[in-house]
Amino acid sequence: MTHLLGIPLHLLPLVLLGLSLLAGVIIFLLPERAKVARTTVNLTAAIAKVVLLALLLPVVLEEDLPAWRSPLLPGVELVLRIDTLSLVFASLSAVLWLVTTVYAIGYLEGRPNRSRFFGFFSLCVTATVGISFAGNLVTFLLFYEMLTLVTYPLVAHYGTVAALKAARLYLIYALTGGLVLLVGIVWLTAMVGPVEFRAGGVPAVAALAEADPVAATWIFVLLIGGLGVKAALVPLHGWLPRAMVAPAPVSALLHAVAVVKAGAFGIARVLEDVYGPRVAEDLGVLLPLLVLACGTVVYGSVRALAQDDLKARLAYSTVSQVSYVTLGLALATSAGITGGIVHLVHQGLMKITLFFCAGLFAEALGVTKVSQLAGMARRMPVSATAFTVAGLGMMGIPPVAGFVSKWYLGLGALEADQPWVVAVLLSSALLNALYFLPVIYVMWFREPGEPVLAGQGHHGRGEAPLTLLVPAVTTASLALAAGLLAAAPFSPLAAAQVIAERVVTR
Repeated sequence: MTHLLGIPLHLLPLVLLGLSLLAGVIIFLLPERAKVARTTVNLTAAIAKVVLLALLLPVVLEEDLPAWRSPLLPGVELVLRIDTLSLVFASLSAVLWLVTTVYAIGYLEGRPNRSRFFGFFSLCVTATVGISFAGNLVTFLLFYEMLTLVTYPLVAHYGTVAALKAARLYLIYALTGGLVLLVGIVWLTAMVGPVEFRAGGVPAVAALAEADPVAATWIFVLLIGGLGVKAALVPLHGWLPRAMVAPAPVSALLHAVAVVKAGAFGIARVLEDVYGPRVAEDLGVLLPLLVLACGTVVYGSVRALAQDDLKARLAYSTVSQVSYVTLGLALATSAGITGGIVHLVHQGLMKITLFFCAGLFAEALGVTKVSQLAGMARRMPVSATAFTVAGLGMMGIPPVAGFVSKWYLGLGALEADQPWVVAVLLSSALLNALYFLPVIYVMWFREPGEPVLAGQGHHGRGEAPLTLLVPAVTTASLALAAGLLAAAPFSPLAAAQVIAERVVTR
């Protein structure tokens, strides 16, 4: 196959990138009152991208698509390429962009600055797509920094003192991480030339690791350290809980795909497609990374236990859960890599559901704290059910998607002869239960109290409007389907297995 819907395959990354970018530019130009036009542009671009990526899935699982290239600097090219890993991340981004757009339309109804919000929202997705399709380190860095800049206005959207303070903190963390990443990329490029991603690792990087292991190790530390800021690895996670002051759709996107997942995805690229598992193992960097990931998993869960604010509890849960991705990658076995990659998708579906529901509770009944959730299932049974499905998935309860991720991570730990990691996974599952089960219990089995205050512009009692409710139900259903249909062709697990197989056999 050389074309898809008449589009040459090597131009598809540009087309997909252009869909989000064009939507953002058009939305910026629309007046605030142009609600119908803004919604039409948003949804048309989001649906078109989902359809294109769905058509690409069977093609890319067979083989990577040819790259699109353009000169950027002397000796450095801008490279866009769709391989299986990029397709998984881009598909997650596209699906969650679509449902979050619907949610945000309902959430922001009647509020000011919607064109500005949706404009930056589309640019944020554009950056995420660019990160997905980047074919080399330099292209990755450009879109990674773009993501930092276009996310700032979303975190600061409300313009309050707390929002501006959180946004500045996010910017400081993210730019510092980006600078460290830049130093690592420049150093590596100076030593081996431009680095294009290759499943299993780049031969020139392997040669550097053999000739100068000290330099190769320090470069690895810089790359992972820079990416670890967005991935919220402890102690680089401080910006994430503060960023919860952002609107609920932004929180959902930050935690599910746009920022923390960009960091985790970057770690996957460096570990699997720049160094490769075997070179990383020979350098002795895998065990320290594994210990760091396990420490983050436990730390995030322990901090989540102490949070009464629902979004803060979910934020610390993200610190813990996203580190499962790094944990799986650092195990460097087929099952471990499969578990890490598939958790990119599964965590995204479950966590966005939880943040959608947190927004529903706040909008409909003014409830923002765990201690205020008593009897919520009687007032908002559909929302409570969606929250329960996602919460059980986070604990790893079958048949929700989280069980599949943790099963493969456990297998990967045994394959890597690291049984202590299984103990960490079990401890984490117990901690997950300790901070999610009480929430679920009080929602379903406690007598309801009085609503704290009416939500802004919504019912004040009962379920929120359908534009808010349907996205939460959709993502909860997808999290359940990803678990029930894990063995089906073209499932996230099937794609993750293809990626792991290519990495460990090259």
